[in-house]
Amino acid sequence: MQGEMKKALCSTATNDPAGVGLGLRAPHYRQVLAERPAVGWFEVHSENYFGDGGQPLYYLQRIREAYPLSLHGVGLGLGSTESLDRAHLRRLRALVDRFEPGLVSEHLSWGRIPGRALNDLLPLPYTEEALAVVREHVHETQDCLRRQLLVENISSYLQFAHSTMPEAEFIAALTHSTGCGILLDVNNLYVNAVNNGIDPLAFLDAIPVAAVKEIHLAGHDRVGQLLIDTHGQRVADPVWALYQYAVERFGAVPALIEWDTGIPQLAVLLDEADIAASIMETTNAFTA
Repeated sequence: MQGEMKKALCSTATNDPAGVGLGLRAPHYRQVLAERPAVGWFEVHSENYFGDGGQPLYYLQRIREAYPLSLHGVGLGLGSTESLDRAHLRRLRALVDRFEPGLVSEHLSWGRIPGRALNDLLPLPYTEEALAVVREHVHETQDCLRRQLLVENISSYLQFAHSTMPEAEFIAALTHSTGCGILLDVNNLYVNAVNNGIDPLAFLDAIPVAAVKEIHLAGHDRVGQLLIDTHGQRVADPVWALYQYAVERFGAVPALIEWDTGIPQLAVLLDEADIAASIMETTNAFTA
């Protein structure tokens, strides 16, 4: 995508991400500052910037001066049954206050048990009991941050037999009761559709349109019949097709290219962003 289309889908350094962004990773810090690529915004993993100083915060500050920013958490554990880590929340609040991101998000998962934090995003049973736990933690997080939190649907490799509602219904109920938004990960949805037999279009149709504030796009790997959410490949064709359907339903909400393993040259990520921007532009024009 060239010229006016790319300009239209990029943002200035305001607070609000728009168009297509990239997950900012350390190997690209210097190149981003030197070249100022035509990308709409950047997103970072919040916990990587919880320190008091050092290069990560230095580069993030400089990049934030030129681009909108989104903070994406991986360690809060909204679905864990124990209380939220107050120290974690304080560090997140300080980061939000310092960088004034347009969006703040966390995964709909759990990862802590009493006395131990697990380095994983573990799936929840979709029950009223689990919903009550997540609802309380989302309220607590939003109260602390004094802003809306987006929750992301995660990839999973099992389903709980005692779930009492579909995932999309669980997420819709959470947004209705807390006012939180949704970070829709289209790759995660496709991975779950293949692994767990979920109808991805029915999932998208059950999500409240106004609640979707951001979309993630990433690659996956196949091991036998199983898809693994690795964020280490280009976005697969079926995920692009599902993204097009999502744009038709939710509009041109900010979309992000994620790549976390085997990080390629920045040019590869920009190429992926161009594909997403083209789908966003043409689909939005067709449905307008």
